[in-house]
Amino acid sequence: MNLEIIEKSESSEVQDAIIVKIKELINLKNLEPGDKLPSERMMSEKFGVTRSNIREAIQKLEFYGILKSIPQSGTFVANIGVIAMNGMIDDILQLKKPDFKSLVETRILLELKSVRLAALRRTEGELKQIKNALNAFAEKVLKGEDAVQEDLLFHLAIANASGNSTLNTFMLKITPEIITNFERYHVCDDDQAQKGIKEHQDIYEAIEQQNPKKAKDKMKKHFEALYTYCYHS
Repeated sequence: MNLEIIEKSESSEVQDAIIVKIKELINLKNLEPGDKLPSERMMSEKFGVTRSNIREAIQKLEFYGILKSIPQSGTFVANIGVIAMNGMIDDILQLKKPDFKSLVETRILLELKSVRLAALRRTEGELKQIKNALNAFAEKVLKGEDAVQEDLLFHLAIANASGNSTLNTFMLKITPEIITNFERYHVCDDDQAQKGIKEHQDIYEAIEQQNPKKAKDKMKKHFEALYTYCYHS
């Protein structure tokens, strides 16, 4: 796991514009489920954007089950009807950018479930990954440096250890927004970061002991300050 997964994506406006063009392309060519889309290179030239722009739009549509990418073969229309597909794309384009409170609520729900599963399912390798992330976070905090990314990498390591790919994917999707908002609202001040080392250690130990109830309780306690910040500030 590296910091690339938490880099902020291209602007949503560019992404939405490409999604509209892909939708128009599918309708114009009367593409059916299973039909192949033009290559990323061809679409980038046709739409006047970069290939990375195209790739991100495709990944978003793939996340919602509208497209399916097959390595070495290309990108295909998923097995859904045209009417349903158009409706789903319209819904995606109308999705509102989540506010900070919504992100906090979603993150807490995901984390409480993933930490419980991690305690039940983690492997020794995944446990080591969590420990490494914990150490990286503690090192930054003790040096007085910003540790927002290390904090989130610790939680992403737990999501990965849950053994639930959907939970893990959701965590990866909301992580860039979480980082942006953490930095904007200065949620992780020095006092809270210092306290976070102990809380992270408690969570790690519960996972190490394979105690799901303890792990969930420790994670809930870890989020008390963040929840209070959002709803009582």
